[in-house]
Amino acid sequence: MSIEVRNLVKRFGAFTALQDVTLDFPPGELVALLGPSGCGKTTLLRIVAGLEHADEGQVIINGTDVASVGTRERQVGFVFQHYALFRHMTVFDNVAFGLRVKPKRERYAETEIKRRVQELLELVQLDWLGDRYPAALSGGQRQRIALARALAVEPSVLLLDEPFGALDAKVRKELRSWLRRLHDELNISTLFVTHDQEEAIEVADRIVVLNKGRVEQQGNPQEVYDHPVSPFVYEFLGAANRLPGKLSATSFVADSSLGSFSSPLNGSVVGEGTGEAVGFVRPHDLRLIEGSHQDGIVVAIERVVPLGGLVRVELSLPNGAPSWEAEFDQITWSNLKLSPGATATAIPRKFKAFRV
Repeated sequence: MSIEVRNLVKRFGAFTALQDVTLDFPPGELVALLGPSGCGKTTLLRIVAGLEHADEGQVIINGTDVASVGTRERQVGFVFQHYALFRHMTVFDNVAFGLRVKPKRERYAETEIKRRVQELLELVQLDWLGDRYPAALSGGQRQRIALARALAVEPSVLLLDEPFGALDAKVRKELRSWLRRLHDELNISTLFVTHDQEEAIEVADRIVVLNKGRVEQQGNPQEVYDHPVSPFVYEFLGAANRLPGKLSATSFVADSSLGSFSSPLNGSVVGEGTGEAVGFVRPHDLRLIEGSHQDGIVVAIERVVPLGGLVRVELSLPNGAPSWEAEFDQITWSNLKLSPGATATAIPRKFKAFRV
């Protein structure tokens, strides 16, 4: 089922949560709505579901404007961050709830309800927990039951509002891989709200980055990560070191307070013209050379943080500039033979500059 939102505006008093948002969601696509808290992603999801009403604009589902259509008639399944399971009901009864409260003329016989619930519990790999209560389940199990309950009413659209936000990192990683496989099996249109960049990149077919109620950028995960259109997108989609400087017609030159680093543009600049600019470099795109050299930025090794197979190195820059981070595999870092307090030169292998 396709979803279109056209020129959506939503205000809460003096605060505008959505500002002229227009998006298309093709059938069968898993789209991540990504952005910081307060950017409007949950508001957008709730308007699509019919739980909120827009002040301006349209929501069109399968070619029909659903402004006057209630939540139940929109055929959407909604999964909340905090499960919202009924504590007094068993797992089985939680999943069956949506089927049992349908109008009598639409309701299945109890034998058919039992069959469908059993199929859903098998789908989420929890058929052995049907007689238990939510309090006896782990967080990951509760979230899978919440998803099964949303799927029970056979929705055409599945809406997930930070469904893994309350879970620990290991369970969250397992569940997002499981969700991707489940989506591929069901081929149901899915909108997935998250503020976790890694989660969005791993799970989604497409990412929509929201900022202050507006769409900042959208595209497939690799495209958005590799070709951000603004400093906000670059910094939000992963660790980034900021490098102030200036642009000429042919090169980017770092601020003189940081040394003498310069680089030919080579398609690495977003925007037109010359003048003030800001560059960004990812921690894994930094090269370190022992000692002080003129073709880079002289830094001091401030702290070394082992992270399993990786090493994160915190670097202090001259003249009180904000610290940088570099990232290396264990072997590369060991071969550098640098330790806290040592002087080194940081050279960006790859960077992106934005005119400001």
